[in-house]
Amino acid sequence: MNSSRTRVRVGPLATTAGRRTAPELDIDALLDDRRTGIIVCCGSGGVGKTTTSAALALRGAERGRKVVVLTIDPARRLAQSMGIEALDNTPRPVAGVSQKSGGTLDAMMLDMKRTFDEVVESQATPEKARQILENPFYIALSSSFAGTQEYMAMEKLGQIHADAQRDGTYDLIVVDTPPSRSALDFLDAPERLSSFLDGRFIRLMLAPARGPARLMTAGLSLITNALSRILGAQVLRDLQTFVAALDTVFGGFRQRAQKTYALLQADKTAFLVVAAPEPDALREAAYFVERLNEDRMPLAGLIVNRASPVPEGTLSADEAMTAAERLRRQDPESLTAGLLRLHADQTRMVEREALLRSRFAAAHPQVATAVVPALAGDVHDLLGLRRIGELLAGA
Repeated sequence: MNSSRTRVRVGPLATTAGRRTAPELDIDALLDDRRTGIIVCCGSGGVGKTTTSAALALRGAERGRKVVVLTIDPARRLAQSMGIEALDNTPRPVAGVSQKSGGTLDAMMLDMKRTFDEVVESQATPEKARQILENPFYIALSSSFAGTQEYMAMEKLGQIHADAQRDGTYDLIVVDTPPSRSALDFLDAPERLSSFLDGRFIRLMLAPARGPARLMTAGLSLITNALSRILGAQVLRDLQTFVAALDTVFGGFRQRAQKTYALLQADKTAFLVVAAPEPDALREAAYFVERLNEDRMPLAGLIVNRASPVPEGTLSADEAMTAAERLRRQDPESLTAGLLRLHADQTRMVEREALLRSRFAAAHPQVATAVVPALAGDVHDLLGLRRIGELLAGA
């Protein structure tokens, strides 16, 4: 874990009522640290990761940062909460952000196909780019091939960072990743792409595509003839053209993806794992933490969303249930008895969640944690995002 920055409010791991508690994650210190240039939010589905990303971006902008938030999640909640009709591959300014501190906020959503097209157009001549963009194998790969979204996420993050460094447009990039464990697939993108490009079948197909007559051995001719009978001559030519394009055009992407991977490992990047106070979500969070540590990615901490609010009063769950039963026997319709049972249920829920967090802290004692209580309603505008940001910062 990257511990060189002031991101933790308390010191060593503490204990409360015999349970371990994690050090507290200082969100404002993370956002205010100008060395923090990229924040990556990852976690399983349904834990409020997109909302968290948007709230962090908004709070950073209103504390003086020039922020862009990139969502890779196909859900449209980010655009709706920021008052933007639709997001696409171009950063869009978010209206209503406070300008008092001089910050700005833009938002965008990864367009996988458009990003792939941009790679082709930037790496090839106009004529060659047109041939590639019209190739049926390229169309299939850029639209639906497994892993393409993660490859293009790496590409887009690299583009945004390079542009920001050159033009000074942004000093903080917040990345919202896909749900579930696929959120970390982009860490494997360079290696997976290299394996694909360097595979035996690809090398075989490149031989006739590159065209030296000496490579067209009798054995290779037999293979291509067989493929031609199976696939059809035109399909084989399309495939060979596409494979040649991969070798000539996307070799640069492989290098850029590896450069982006190094960027993710740099001190200026901070990973935040987002979870809900539920067993499955915290198990997934543990997976993310362990994987990030294995890959030497700078982990800033854990955010536990939608925690049950602590009920008012000093009654324990058992005391509340005892009192409720006594009142119910006196008056079966007692409203107070019903309220006491609700208090008992809420208290037990809070205790269960605290126990889950304690177990996580025991297994991962150095992971700083922020706990965000659940709101009464959904977040659907900047006011809601602003409130989430306040809660993230412990306000």
